[in-house]
Amino acid sequence: MTSPLTLTKLTKRYAGVAVVDGIDLSISAGKCHGLLGPNGAGKTTTLRLALGLVAADGGDIRLLGHKMPEAGRAARARIGVVPQTDSLDPDFTVRENLLAYGRYFGLDRAEIEARTPELLEFAGLAGKADARVPSLSGGMKRRLTLARALINDPDLVILDEPTTGLDPQARHLVWQGLRRLTARGKTLLLTTHFMDEAERLCDTISIIDRGRIIVEGSPRELIRGHIEPQVVEVYGEGLEHWRASAETLCRRCETTGETLFCYVDDPAPVIADLERQTGLRYLHRPANLEDVFLKLTGRDLRD
Repeated sequence: MTSPLTLTKLTKRYAGVAVVDGIDLSISAGKCHGLLGPNGAGKTTTLRLALGLVAADGGDIRLLGHKMPEAGRAARARIGVVPQTDSLDPDFTVRENLLAYGRYFGLDRAEIEARTPELLEFAGLAGKADARVPSLSGGMKRRLTLARALINDPDLVILDEPTTGLDPQARHLVWQGLRRLTARGKTLLLTTHFMDEAERLCDTISIIDRGRIIVEGSPRELIRGHIEPQVVEVYGEGLEHWRASAETLCRRCETTGETLFCYVDDPAPVIADLERQTGLRYLHRPANLEDVFLKLTGRDLRD
């Protein structure tokens, strides 16, 4: 099956700096593909290039079989986009926002109105069709933006940090909806800073840093291939003194703020030693995608 999006040697420079630096990417139809990276890594620029919203300095873009940006209009007709920030019309009701957006795709009123109940149900907004946007909570606005992106029944949905600002209940509702989309054969391209979200939703993940894809694979493959299987997080009084012991017990140790992360194959010796300490507390857990992300991209804060 043809890939809905293929990027080959994609490059974009600003002021002589390569923001996107020779990216090769091919996503699978009917799957959720995650594009993860620190702030400034090039994620949003890559999405804008793929959509033909900015011109590339080099490389090739094929979106739903169309060469971009030359055939951007035809390709975007089959795309749904959930941007980082909501751009809903505050003067319209929920229903009117869907109607206005559907008209951009050339859909007639009857077709849009036929799709509206299902989309509102999908977004958990079935009782809000006639509510105006300012009366909606932040989570409702975000879910309306997702419903709006589906008005044209797209083949590919691009989601740029879709659950930012949502409470846990709203996030789970959105996750449920996104899983339903892939079950229906839709392809998703997702960027997120929530590693648990990526681990739950994505079939394949590409981690991008400084404009380049540095690793790619399923969440399980990335965890198995790039990080020790067990983590013990240690914090409390006397941590600096205990670190010398940690260095002999752990395969790898990292400190972030007031927490020491001990990466191990077998946590038993570490835990046994910690049980003899006073003032130290610990949390033992399996390694996760966030551990992989921080190992590969670093723990330093990015602006």
